[in-house]
Amino acid sequence: MPKTIAIIPARGGSQRVPRKNLYELDGLPLIVHSIRHAQAADQVGEVFVSTDDSAIARVSEDAGATVINRPSNLATETCSSEAALLQVLDARSGADPDLVVFLQCTSPVRSADDIDSAIRQFLEEGADSMFSACRDNGLFWRMTPAGPQPQNYEITGRQREQEMAPQYRENGSIYIFRPRILRRDGVRLGGRISIFEMSEFASHQIDTAADVKLVEWLLSEIPRSISWPDPLGLVVFDFDGVMTDNTVLVQEDGTETVRVHRGDGWGVSRLTELNIPLAVLSTEANPVVAARCAKLGIKVVQGVTDKAAGLVELLEHFDVRAESVAFVGNDVNDLPALLSVGLPVVVSDAHAEARRVAELVLSRPGGQGAVREFCDLLLDHLESKNR
Repeated sequence: MPKTIAIIPARGGSQRVPRKNLYELDGLPLIVHSIRHAQAADQVGEVFVSTDDSAIARVSEDAGATVINRPSNLATETCSSEAALLQVLDARSGADPDLVVFLQCTSPVRSADDIDSAIRQFLEEGADSMFSACRDNGLFWRMTPAGPQPQNYEITGRQREQEMAPQYRENGSIYIFRPRILRRDGVRLGGRISIFEMSEFASHQIDTAADVKLVEWLLSEIPRSISWPDPLGLVVFDFDGVMTDNTVLVQEDGTETVRVHRGDGWGVSRLTELNIPLAVLSTEANPVVAARCAKLGIKVVQGVTDKAAGLVELLEHFDVRAESVAFVGNDVNDLPALLSVGLPVVVSDAHAEARRVAELVLSRPGGQGAVREFCDLLLDHLESKNR
């Protein structure tokens, strides 16, 4: 496989939609959508964000991207994206990658599958560069000194749109190029150019305030594709950072308390009513873990230093196979369990390494409704199966 990186330029300035790249869309800052798309793409390695803005940098790092600080002279309204892309290539360590995937934050409706499919087509066609586009067989006119002139048809031989040769409109979602094209010509497209076709649905961008409302609706209409184990024999939750927000409150006498989300308890109770086996697997030895699980009425294995060994204990207790298990974690110590089960899940603020191996990244952070979100997704899945 060629070495492939993703670069996401994100200036702090935005004239038409102020602070656009941090606008919360479907529960996530706009830039995080593109970061997650790149992270979930099987053929993309490291994900870089180029920004001049400290808030964007912080959000991007929290989402698991590597931030390259962009100097102010490369962050003006008139500065090209190509200049930012070149700066990332020069700033990162090591030789140039084989391929660069350039993603724009304004395209949150794309998917990781779109990126992987584009890379596969790029390689199959032996391309040097590629842009994503959607078909647009509209009838185009240009205003000239002589008046309006048709651009893609003759007035005397007007064709129906469905009879016209395929026409494509760049949608700005995905660009792929070999670094030598950018270094040699200073542009993202050159050499043998390929077109990756996307649907009009997935091609919508956010450039104006009106676009925000439209894209919010579009995202609400996209079903989340989750490969649920069939049958699902067990759901296992980490405790700290999943059922809690990873903070500990220490009283004067040294007693430690944690903060949990009431909605999580409701979600767990709905699953227990359906007799779905649930458990908690935690490295934490504090009695608060057992107390919370006793209140929820679910099994707990705690104080384990090896999550893989703890998972084996739960598999034996419930007499299930690992591929029938969903595990919800958040940090690097969860990796042995996440890599062993049929459905690895992480919360939205999970560590980057944990996020990379997850098949499902929740939109809520730990201790702030992530467990409830997972339970609701599972309940929706079970309801759809029974229809």
